[in-house]
Amino acid sequence: MPDSSPRDILVLAAHPDLARSAVTRALLDALRAAPVAGRVELRDLYRLYPDFHIHVDAEQRALEAARLVVMLHPIYWYSMPALQKLWLDEVLRLGWAYGPGGTALQGKDFWLVASTGGGPESYSRGGHNHHRLDEFLLPYQQSAKTCGMRYLAPLVLHAAHRASDAEIAAHAALFVRRLADYPAWSRTQAAPAVGDEQAVPLDERPPLFSPLEMGDAE
Repeated sequence: MPDSSPRDILVLAAHPDLARSAVTRALLDALRAAPVAGRVELRDLYRLYPDFHIHVDAEQRALEAARLVVMLHPIYWYSMPALQKLWLDEVLRLGWAYGPGGTALQGKDFWLVASTGGGPESYSRGGHNHHRLDEFLLPYQQSAKTCGMRYLAPLVLHAAHRASDAEIAAHAALFVRRLADYPAWSRTQAAPAVGDEQAVPLDERPPLFSPLEMGDAE
């Protein structure tokens, strides 16, 4: 019998070399094998868009159907992989995701699930990176806020390159368990707000059209 449960969770996976991944691949394998998979729309961005031509309408439809939007990727240079950033630029458009008339994402939850090579001690004032990890993640938090989304506390595996198989398996199990328990667990996981919401100034808004909009093959 086909699964009739609503797919109310959208997972956007972005790893440029998934075959060589330990953490992201383990999380995706655990997700595919879990009963919760029936609730999840999984979009592997590097598989869908190897030419970086994003099907904006398809991505927006997936977002509209979701209550929880998950970004799953490793941290690259204190940010997200290139295709995930392009997805953000192309899909979350003025008048749709934010700004006048841009209410498509209002009230949805946003959750970052990430891995990083640095250990917790490296993300501190006296550590190698000189700042806490949550400071590097402020663009995620503010982007969610701008779109009217609730930013949930991220799930991060530190020192991913040194993590044992058992540690990665435990991380994957927690990821799947959180998805299975959504939205119950999310009610206590909202991160502190960045600041008071303000309108986005006209001179800070991206253009309504870019040449990449013409790429519409999924």
